[in-house]
Amino acid sequence: MNDRPGALRRRDVQRRFDRAAAHFESADFVHRATADGLFERMLPIQFASARIIDLGCATGQASRALAKRHRRSKIISVDISGGMLKKAGSAHTRWSRISEVQADANALPFTSGTTDLVFANLLLPWIDDVPVFLDEIARVLRQGGLFVFSTLGPDSLIELRRVWQNIDSLPHVNQFIDMHDLGDALLHCRLHDPVLDVDKLTVNYRDIASLIRDLSHVGARNSLRNRRRSLTPKGDLAAFRQGLEAQFREATLPLQLEIVYGHAWGSGPPLPPGEYRLDATRVTRRR
Repeated sequence: MNDRPGALRRRDVQRRFDRAAAHFESADFVHRATADGLFERMLPIQFASARIIDLGCATGQASRALAKRHRRSKIISVDISGGMLKKAGSAHTRWSRISEVQADANALPFTSGTTDLVFANLLLPWIDDVPVFLDEIARVLRQGGLFVFSTLGPDSLIELRRVWQNIDSLPHVNQFIDMHDLGDALLHCRLHDPVLDVDKLTVNYRDIASLIRDLSHVGARNSLRNRRRSLTPKGDLAAFRQGLEAQFREATLPLQLEIVYGHAWGSGPPLPPGEYRLDATRVTRRR
């Protein structure tokens, strides 16, 4: 998730995830861990869930878990990548309550105020216009609907960022939004009572090749608009590897991830100009 709208190339994001679909589940251990973290945080929350959107569903593992947890709910798996949706659809039967929809998260093809739960696991790092995205979440949620999400904080992948900063001035790693700024954005976009917390996750790699392979298999390659448009020079790649090798500790390369978990409640679609909503339970009798 970037501070500047338009910092990501939507077409490149889509193409990278299309290519990653075949191997995604071989390297999606972080996605699985954050999905489990979301499910754990949802346990004490009570809400109606007839219609659930798994936004940024990838290969649909969270969609299938949601279907098991909410057996009477209709699950809609949404992703920008047709390749991911094809992989997701191949994993369930025709009688499943899960359906797939290819769509941009900033322009969802759903009627306003008709969704009970929007579940977005690690989608926000690929959203670079946060207010537009959150406005769309607020639009599709019914009043009292729930938005739950995980994302990456600004300390994530800091090892990669530091190495590239010593090589050139080009962007190589996404800029992730701070938790407090995200909380403010939720409130500004009519999503109320936000609750956010941060967890730390360290992934230890034994070699650089495994790190690069995992990043490729989950689609986490450079999709920034201002990145180098030509091939990276061999000297820069060699310097990148040398910079990473210098960070090995006891034969392992630690990669830090700052995981932000959060949820907020929908206030329903916006009212037409000149109309206002009043909670009758808060109207008291004058004495």
